[in-house]
Amino acid sequence: MKEFHIFGLRTDLIKPGDSLLAHLTVSMNKQGLKLQDNDILVLAESAVATAQGRVASLQNIKPSEQALEVSRQYEINPALAEIVIQESDEIVGGIPGFLLSIKSGHLLPNAGIDGSNAPDGCVTLLPEKPGALAHSLRKKIFEETGCFVGVLIIDSRTHPMRYGCGGVAIACSGIPSVIDERGRKDLYGRELMVTRRAVADNIASAAELIMGESDERIPAALVRGLDIEFGEFEGIELITPDECLFIGSLKKTYINPP
Repeated sequence: MKEFHIFGLRTDLIKPGDSLLAHLTVSMNKQGLKLQDNDILVLAESAVATAQGRVASLQNIKPSEQALEVSRQYEINPALAEIVIQESDEIVGGIPGFLLSIKSGHLLPNAGIDGSNAPDGCVTLLPEKPGALAHSLRKKIFEETGCFVGVLIIDSRTHPMRYGCGGVAIACSGIPSVIDERGRKDLYGRELMVTRRAVADNIASAAELIMGESDERIPAALVRGLDIEFGEFEGIELITPDECLFIGSLKKTYINPP
């Protein structure tokens, strides 16, 4: 099995209007790293959103009647509830402190809005058009360095019935987000019928081990040596709520096991 390596890219504090690529270039230079063909750049969504200026002050938000009702029902700050409502395509439900939202096909707690790694009294929203940004960043890198790389923008998510967060890709460019294993054989020669590998999400989780979630100031990682296909791949492969095992099942009658 071929080895691969993950390098954390520590930067100064990123501010609205900053060039992410400039920050990453400085970080790589300090470590003696230069981009190579088939490298993968992994960027934290909070850093991307901050550079875009996607930071909102809760003090400046006037909650609607709907937001006030939601805040009472789910024990959420009314201003935060208002932003979540505005940012969501659909709100599926919630638990105290969190709403479960669907936004641009992604299932997200609080529509991806996060108060961590944001200034006091502020929250960071999801990046604007993350897929287009990942594509443009990949193209700019090719124009400036001649290197064909992959670019992921990632977030962290909890998993059903589990403590802890794992990485998930919200944008993917230059590599396939999913590899279809259907048609291959298992150890006993049986044909795989449904298996697909979530490549982008797996890379996101691996990178998060290096990047961290708190005050590490490692908003990006460089992944090198992965034996996967590179090309003009764009986007995340998504399914509808009805196709999702978890959301689709919850829409049906819950049956207690015997």
